[in-house]
Amino acid sequence: MNTASKTPGLPRLSRAGLSPVHQLKVLDHLGKPKQVAIPGESPLTIKVDGREIVTLMTLGTNPEELALGYLRNQHLLERIEEVESVLVDWGKETVNVATRHGQGIPNLEEKLSRVTVTSGCGQGTLFSCTVDKLYERKLPRVRVRQSTIYALLKAVAPLNPIYRLAGTVHGCCLCQADRVLMSVEDVGRHNAADTIAGRMWLDGMDGGDKILFTTGRLTSEIVMKAAFMGIPVVISKSGVTNMGLELARDMGMVVIGRARVTSFLIFNGGEQVEFDAVPKSRPLSGEAQA
Repeated sequence: MNTASKTPGLPRLSRAGLSPVHQLKVLDHLGKPKQVAIPGESPLTIKVDGREIVTLMTLGTNPEELALGYLRNQHLLERIEEVESVLVDWGKETVNVATRHGQGIPNLEEKLSRVTVTSGCGQGTLFSCTVDKLYERKLPRVRVRQSTIYALLKAVAPLNPIYRLAGTVHGCCLCQADRVLMSVEDVGRHNAADTIAGRMWLDGMDGGDKILFTTGRLTSEIVMKAAFMGIPVVISKSGVTNMGLELARDMGMVVIGRARVTSFLIFNGGEQVEFDAVPKSRPLSGEAQA
């Protein structure tokens, strides 16, 4: 059952998150029955004042934040104060975003005139207005300590419970230094990033002193989302695409990939990393522990 909540000055939210996993009986490689968990995946159509914008495939755990973050990162809505309510109806597989003026998104046809299907898991989208706004962003030039990166990687290592239980999903974390402020999993990393953007929007949170960590690759779409959130540092457990790196260079964003607890690669912004620590190397197989 949907339950709506309202904080003064902020949109009314339905709080209609779904359970992220389903239990299923399968047969193992020996033909024996086994119960496993698989992630959910549901279509969710975002509507603004009744006008359909896009349909996303999602776990559905944070549908209100996902809808808001998507609209923010696509620059379809510019101010959280414009939004009256965000109400999810899973029976109709819709999330209805109502504005206070009730007139929908200004110049919607023009904004939707060019759509790029991205390489995001489950396929993300970018509208022409998103790209047009990108170079208006000015990211702060920050310094990052090597020791902070190691501590952050250690902090995020035990997270992503849905992946550990059922696999098949990506996770994103919003971090401040080595502290994880928010961790989100979804069927695509672009959904997880948008959900974080939605929560930051609701909380009025600035991204200038934050780090975005993702288990997935840093494509142009993820770099753009981080830039729109005002986040100057991105870290990926995977790597970075050529276009993602080109955009990050244009934005002056620190890009770190192939990140593990004891190692990482700096693809951009190496002059902003302070090398103040030496990682503890893991003992070789069979090596005696002190």
